[in-house]
Amino acid sequence: MYKSKRYAFTYEDYTEGGKAPKDLLKEILEDAELPNLEEVVIGPWGQCWDDDEHGLQDIVDGIVEHKETFSHIKSLFFADMDYEDCEVSWIIQADYSKLWEAMPQLEKLVIKGSSELALGTIAHEKLRHLEIICGGLPMSVLSSIQKAKLPALQKLLLYIGVDGYGFDGDIAAIQEFLEESDFPQLTYLGLTDSEIQDEVAEAALSCKYISQISTLDLSMGTLTDKGGQMLLEGLPKYPNIKKLELAHHFLSEDMMERFEELPGIEVNLDDPQEADEYDGDIYYYPMLTE
Repeated sequence: MYKSKRYAFTYEDYTEGGKAPKDLLKEILEDAELPNLEEVVIGPWGQCWDDDEHGLQDIVDGIVEHKETFSHIKSLFFADMDYEDCEVSWIIQADYSKLWEAMPQLEKLVIKGSSELALGTIAHEKLRHLEIICGGLPMSVLSSIQKAKLPALQKLLLYIGVDGYGFDGDIAAIQEFLEESDFPQLTYLGLTDSEIQDEVAEAALSCKYISQISTLDLSMGTLTDKGGQMLLEGLPKYPNIKKLELAHHFLSEDMMERFEELPGIEVNLDDPQEADEYDGDIYYYPMLTE
């Protein structure tokens, strides 16, 4: 667990106090506690949905510019906020292309929001945890991760989301990602929050990582009994998998009982959902979209 501190401005700080992201960066740089921290968490920076020249990019660029000051920081979380601050789909993100070289000691990176998000060419020797939280994962971001050189990566957690909020791919793109990416130390694979979660589950079961990971995370999506049946049939072949995350799902009670009887695997079945019906059509929704 990292020694952590969260830095944030409220909307009132922005509108009434005239504070900008550069002021938040200045506050971090001048904080007497910074030298003793291991993790810096960036909360809202004022008007997080405003696509102007003064946004989160100023903070990211400032960390890169002052990389010596942050040389002891092992974990960064950008845009830690809930919907009361800003809907996830409204968050204007940043370009992290220069961060990889500037922070060679970084072990964990969490990014929330995918609008205008760019990761660039990823090459990092020490990063162990990469997490993208969003309502829709752009293929440009997935492509950067697919080509990434992350030999130490142990945990990868991606929110796939829906096409209405940024996901512009399909199951073939996810299959290609699983086939072409190369994370030799991966032990936690999370492909979550998808509106095609049954197909994602099938892709995960047939990917090269399934025989090396200990945790498979397919939570927060639209998993139904179809995907559940595939998991029940496939997972016993892989005794390396000790934990299965399925929270927020659309499994029947009978299917949930079968998962609870699955030997050797801890299964999280929290937050069961019921499909919506409208004019005879059935709708399933992932947990996080807007």
